[in-house]
Amino acid sequence: MPTPAGDRSATSPSEVLSLVRLGRATSRADVARETGLSATTAAARVEMLIRRGWLVETGTGPSAGGRPPRRLEMRGAAGLVVAVSLGERHAAIAVLDAAGRQVAERHLPIAVSDGPEAVLRTVVTAVEEAVAGLDDAPPLLAMCVGVPGPVSARTGLVVSPARMPGWNGADVAAIVRQWLPVPVIVQNDANLMALGEHAAGGSPAEQMVFVKVGSGIGCGVIAGGVLHRGSGGFAGDISHTTVPGAPPVPCSCGRVGCLDAVASGAALVEQLAERGVDSSGTEGMLDLARDAHPLTTQLLREAGGSTGTVLSTILNFFNPERLVIGGHLSSAEAFVAGVRSAIYAQCPPMITDGLEIAVSRVGQQAAVLGAAREALDLAFSPEQLAARAAAR
Repeated sequence: MPTPAGDRSATSPSEVLSLVRLGRATSRADVARETGLSATTAAARVEMLIRRGWLVETGTGPSAGGRPPRRLEMRGAAGLVVAVSLGERHAAIAVLDAAGRQVAERHLPIAVSDGPEAVLRTVVTAVEEAVAGLDDAPPLLAMCVGVPGPVSARTGLVVSPARMPGWNGADVAAIVRQWLPVPVIVQNDANLMALGEHAAGGSPAEQMVFVKVGSGIGCGVIAGGVLHRGSGGFAGDISHTTVPGAPPVPCSCGRVGCLDAVASGAALVEQLAERGVDSSGTEGMLDLARDAHPLTTQLLREAGGSTGTVLSTILNFFNPERLVIGGHLSSAEAFVAGVRSAIYAQCPPMITDGLEIAVSRVGQQAAVLGAAREALDLAFSPEQLAARAAAR
C-alpha cells in the first residue's frame, strides 16, 4: 500500500532500499507510488542511493506505455552479509552479497556442548575462510547467528536453553565481535525458520505459525507479515507448555510433562532406549520409522498428537492462515498425521476452515534463509546506513 504523502516514515534511504530489496519497487515510478513522494523527489532519492553505491539500474522493466523504465536492483558488490544457523551437532553458514545472492556456503560439524567460545571461534574461522576464497570480496556489513535456544530481545543474550550446556547468559554477538568486528544480531532458530519459510517463493501467509520439531521443539509466529517476538523475545516458545495427560517426565525447566520433555526428538530417543531400542539419535530413530518399526511409529504419532494438542491453543487464539511443520521430525508421516489429527479434533471448524497445515517448503534451509533476511535488514537499517555514511 502506498505511503500517504504526509507520512515521511517510508522516505528514508533505508526504507527506499527495503522497497527494492523486497521486490516492492523495481523502478523510480514504483518508489514514488510506494512512498507517496513526487516523481521528482523519488528520482532524487534513487539517484542519491546510486551515487552511494547501494543501487544500480540494469536493463529495462515492463512498460505501461511510453519508454520502458530502467530496472532498479541492489548493487551486489556493495557488501556481504553472513547467515549462520547453529544446531546441536552442526553449523550451516551462508555468505550473501548485498543483493541477497548466495556467494559461498559452509557446513561444519560442531558440538554445541563445547560452549560458546569454542563453537563461535570455529564458526568465525569458517566465515573468514569463505570470504577469503572470494575474488575481490566487498566489505562484510552484518551477520546473523541463529541458536537453538531462547534469545532475549532486550539484551540479545541466550536465556535458559534446554540443550545448550554452558550457553545460558552467553552474549553471542559480543563473542563473535572479538574476532569479527561487524554488527551482529542473534535470533532463536525457530523464529529464523518462520522468517525463512515466509520469505520463500510462493504466496506468503500474512498470519503463520511455524513449529520446528527436531532434537528440541520451538515455534515462530508471523503476524501481519512480520515476525512477532513478543515483549521479551520469547513469543511462540511452546517447549515448556505442559501437555495434558502427559507422564511426569522431568524437564530441564524443573517441571514435569513439558512438550519438549515428552515429544521432542531427543525425548523419543530416550523413550526408545528405555524400551530396549537403540536408535543412535534422532536421525536413527527416523530411519527406524521409515522401516516401519512399530514402536517408533507409535511414539512418533503420539508425539505428533501431543504437539498438535499444544498447537491447538495457539491456533484457536491466533487464527492463522497457515501452520508449517519443520525440523527433522517433519519428515515422519506418523508425526505429521498425529499433529493434524489433534488439531482437527481440538480446534473448531471456524479455525480449521481455510487453515493450511503443511510441511516446510524449504526444509533445513529455512533457518539460514531467515538469518540471511535478518542480516540484510540489519546491514541496511537506518542506524547502519548512517554509520557507514559518517565513516566516509
